[in-house]
Amino acid sequence: MIRDAHDAAERLLSWYDHNRRDLPWRAKPGEEADPYRVWLSEIMLQQTTVPAAAPYFRAFTERWPTVHDLAAAPLDDLLVAWAGLGYYARARNLYKCAQVVANELGGRFPDAEERLLELPGIGAYTAAAIASIAFGRKATVVDGNVERVVARVFAVEEPLPNVKPKLRALAGTITPDERPGDYAQAMMDLGATVCTPRKPKCMLCPWAEWCDARAAGIQEDLPRKVAKADKPTRRGVAYWLLNPEGAVLLRRRAEEGLLGGMTEVPSTDWTAMAPDEAALRRAAPLEANWRRLPGTVRHTFSHFHLELGVVAAKAGDGWRRAEGIWVPVDRLGGQALPSVMMKVVRHALAHA
Repeated sequence: MIRDAHDAAERLLSWYDHNRRDLPWRAKPGEEADPYRVWLSEIMLQQTTVPAAAPYFRAFTERWPTVHDLAAAPLDDLLVAWAGLGYYARARNLYKCAQVVANELGGRFPDAEERLLELPGIGAYTAAAIASIAFGRKATVVDGNVERVVARVFAVEEPLPNVKPKLRALAGTITPDERPGDYAQAMMDLGATVCTPRKPKCMLCPWAEWCDARAAGIQEDLPRKVAKADKPTRRGVAYWLLNPEGAVLLRRRAEEGLLGGMTEVPSTDWTAMAPDEAALRRAAPLEANWRRLPGTVRHTFSHFHLELGVVAAKAGDGWRRAEGIWVPVDRLGGQALPSVMMKVVRHALAHA
């Protein structure tokens, strides 16, 4: 167990100075961190790995190098650029936050946690990360990597997620006043590169001698997690409809709820039971000679599995009555289609 927080911080920061990761959003040694880049990266990393987020971050910052640029962009452009990162509510909140910062705060992010928490899409972790990394404020920054380090150092055996408040409190006891931004990033790097989920590299750890889990031989068992319940499966059918000009019908989902505001291939509701023929006729965007395509589109969301059948048809003379937008097939890449709908598009193109 760490008994001298100052000594522990010094040792970790020394390790970090020699082993820090080179990340596209991270300021170089001696450089001042850019709050916009810190904020953007933290939003992207909320549910995404570093390797997955890095190319998106580079693309965003090349296209929208400042918060003013991002705030002035059309929302649909941002959603298209976000496609593949998932959790589109984060993208919409990113856009709202950029507009608040650019239009109401003069392009300057607040430097205090409590004020950062007032911005759309910024929760406790993100506020602490921005305050410490971008502004050098002392803050307790706890992501999944930090939770793992703290659980092992203090041998906390209660399972996640209920133990999160305890882990945060313990992390707070060893958070230093000096170099808080570097310390926060050092903790993240330690968890990502040394104190890894499997086969941690304890011999390389600057805190190995203080780690209670290592002393007890249970480091690979921590942090414990409550067993997850099996995800239910929902089912539906998507409608691939082409007009006489070769364009496909798309529509925008409601702003609230799953994939809110995103563009989709029209579909039935997603329910436990697959829709019957009557339900298929009711949900169809137009009366047409629908034929079922072979195979099934499968996708997994955070809380359920989805299985979609696909039916295809060519619209007749009344195609303009359909609710939605008609998009040429070769321009589908410019639409804000979430990953599940891109799977539907690929399936339809392969089998229609």
